[in-house]
Amino acid sequence: MYKTHRPLLLFLLLWQLIFATLADAQVPVSEAGSSEQQSAESDTEERRVKRLGDASAEDWEPALNAPALPGGNPEQFDPYELPDPAQNAYLESLLSRLAARPGNQEALTELEALLDSVLDQANEQGDLENQAAMRRLLGVVQNVNPRKAGLSDAYQRLDALTQINTWIAKANAAFERGDLVQPAADNAHEWTRKVLRTSPENPEAQSLKRAIHEQLIERALLSAGELDFEKAQAWLEEASEIGDDQELVEQALIKIALIKQAEADQIEAQILEAIESGNFDLAEFVLIDLIALTGHTSLVTELREELRVARVYGQYEPGQVIQDPFINAPGSAPAVVVIQPGSFLMGSVSSEQGRSENEGPQHRVTFSRGFAMGLQEVTVGQFRSFIEATRHRTYADEAGRSRVYDEKTGRISERTGINWAYDYEGNRAAENAPVLHVTWHDAKAFVAWLSLETGKVYRLPSEAEYEYVMRAGTVTRYWWGDGRPEIAVENLTGAEDTSPSGRVWTTAFRRYGDGFWGPAPGASFPPNPWGLHDMAGNVSEWVEDCWHDTYALAPEDGSAWINPGCTRKVIRGGYWASAPDQSRSAARLSGGESLSGPRVGFRVARDL
Repeated sequence: MYKTHRPLLLFLLLWQLIFATLADAQVPVSEAGSSEQQSAESDTEERRVKRLGDASAEDWEPALNAPALPGGNPEQFDPYELPDPAQNAYLESLLSRLAARPGNQEALTELEALLDSVLDQANEQGDLENQAAMRRLLGVVQNVNPRKAGLSDAYQRLDALTQINTWIAKANAAFERGDLVQPAADNAHEWTRKVLRTSPENPEAQSLKRAIHEQLIERALLSAGELDFEKAQAWLEEASEIGDDQELVEQALIKIALIKQAEADQIEAQILEAIESGNFDLAEFVLIDLIALTGHTSLVTELREELRVARVYGQYEPGQVIQDPFINAPGSAPAVVVIQPGSFLMGSVSSEQGRSENEGPQHRVTFSRGFAMGLQEVTVGQFRSFIEATRHRTYADEAGRSRVYDEKTGRISERTGINWAYDYEGNRAAENAPVLHVTWHDAKAFVAWLSLETGKVYRLPSEAEYEYVMRAGTVTRYWWGDGRPEIAVENLTGAEDTSPSGRVWTTAFRRYGDGFWGPAPGASFPPNPWGLHDMAGNVSEWVEDCWHDTYALAPEDGSAWINPGCTRKVIRGGYWASAPDQSRSAARLSGGESLSGPRVGFRVARDL
């Protein structure tokens, strides 16, 4: 392609030779020698031009093709032709004039002015980031005057623009890969930042920066939706550092906060549901998720306290009366009272009046969590509901007999045809009377039925629970003190009580009467300090424990003391004919698990 401009090429070569000679001699063109010297030089150059004209183009093209122009490939355009035809014709005219007269000051001045204009045009193309046009213009300037002032700076700028394109390409590639901020040396943000350091207003880099910013925010929202709030926060921090539009970050923070709050609300509901159902381990486990959310310290503290209280009392308060409804049938369980956890000394000291050896050694029992115990003894009406629902046959039903009190003889004797529906004398019992003629097994069957009907855990009390509740925080012989009651507090054997036939108790509380000879209707007397009725009198009660002659090796946590295969069970509390010593808080009796009669009933306990 160079052959079409052969005359111009020869002019350029001649001009560069002249320029180099002048530059090496450090003699400005404007300061050329005398006219004689100029004439001699002109003759010399004319001869040289003739010699160059005689040379073939093939002799010069390898030399022209050898050096690549800085900033690009010279074969993409003709490096000796200006894109403006008029300007290019003017350049050729100047170079022709200078070829004819190298010292032509007027032509030199015009040429410098033209090169200044071309250099300005090149820089304008650089402003537009039009690298090809800039490279073409600079190539013409370089070929005419490679030492032109500003040419080196312009080429450095062209190189920078070329580098910018490389960086933008790498930034786009990293963005497409999803490498927004990682790995450290090759990510979209890093390459974009390099571009903006060199060209702060670069539109493509600015657009890419915004895209990275928005993509990081999108990642934050996606992470929040997956409940990875730690990662969401990390993405938002990256977005905040990169982007200029902090409003987008603020909006994302609000959205994430709403997602986080919704998750906290859901976790709170799960914890409360677990507490409600008594699944405290699950509640504790789910609470960890709430802690991991961060930012909910007060709620965590509140739920922890609720869980702590629930572990101790369930969702109830000490002293609260609970009566669970049946799930799939009309009716409800017997009322129970919530008992607070605590510690007490079980048994009696050796010096206590009326003490038995089986009440020792005295030992400390500690309840780590609360429980509930029946407000009163199970009544005939409550037991009837059980019989009708289950068709359970008691031991007395199977045996066809039980034991009753004989008013004529003052003794307890066996009678046929007696079961749970009869009172202590063998008469039909009132519905609100404590149920009698039930064995330990009958009582166990009743509490198992309650558990099935209510979905709660009902059971017989442990012996430790019974004494703990009976004492109700006291350390005296009786829950009301060490002597006789001042008022009627229980159905006890009082010296002032008489039978229908005029009988009196031979061993009784002096100057005490409660108006009943046999069992009284449940809750006929005031409760003890913890709100339970008939703990020390009315009827004795079955508890869960096997009988042991002493408390040696007894549990210290208040649980029932059970030995596999045992047949004798513990009976607690006095009954309507007990001697006063049997109404003491520490007193205990034993009975075969198949024992039934007019003296023993039971009350229920419930886990919280």
